[in-house]
Amino acid sequence: MTIIEDNLELAALLKSFFEKHGFLVNTLYSGSSGLEYVLLHQPDFVLLDLMLPEVDGFEVCRALQNKYFGKVIILTASNDDIDEITLLEMGADDFIQKPVNPRIILARFRKLLRLAQGVESKSKLDHILNVGPFKFNLLARVVSQSDIKLEMSDSEFDLFYFLASHVDSIISRDDISRQLYGREFDGLDRTIDNKIMKIRKVIGDNIPYRHLITVRGKGYIIVNSKETECC
Repeated sequence: MTIIEDNLELAALLKSFFEKHGFLVNTLYSGSSGLEYVLLHQPDFVLLDLMLPEVDGFEVCRALQNKYFGKVIILTASNDDIDEITLLEMGADDFIQKPVNPRIILARFRKLLRLAQGVESKSKLDHILNVGPFKFNLLARVVSQSDIKLEMSDSEFDLFYFLASHVDSIISRDDISRQLYGREFDGLDRTIDNKIMKIRKVIGDNIPYRHLITVRGKGYIIVNSKETECC
């Protein structure tokens, strides 16, 4: 785990707590040094303060997009929904409001880990999912389309895999929000819709959609066919 936090006292407290729970922890105190370290060492988890000197959390998160493949939890004193939506779109996995409770952070990381590695608890033979032209490898956390690897962020992969694992079923935004983000869908948050648009762009799914279809007023569905089209 890497902690990027400029408050030395808080960083030390968090480091001590997570080391007691079996984590190997590195602490960095600025956005620039933290970004360099994460890109070089690719830790499993990053705990990132939003308000950092030199390079802030927004810039760090943006620079990590499609280059870092672990989990990112943001520490923030802000209650601004726009900040949260922006960072989720950049690939952040969760948020913790300051003042922080280390036990809550630990619970969130464990939840993210269960989501990412859930298939491994069944069987190593059960880590491949084929849906239409798409092949998901959950151990490697990669997806290919007609044997061509697709470039997706961690959060985009999670959403795409979640929908694909319920192939031919309509999945509501409420279900997605609860399963992936641990909260109720408020009817206004466009994070899910924006990620769907990005996934469609990556897989080349243009109107009329053939693979990832919007069902008005209900949610989304992935169709298990290479040829199916929707008007």
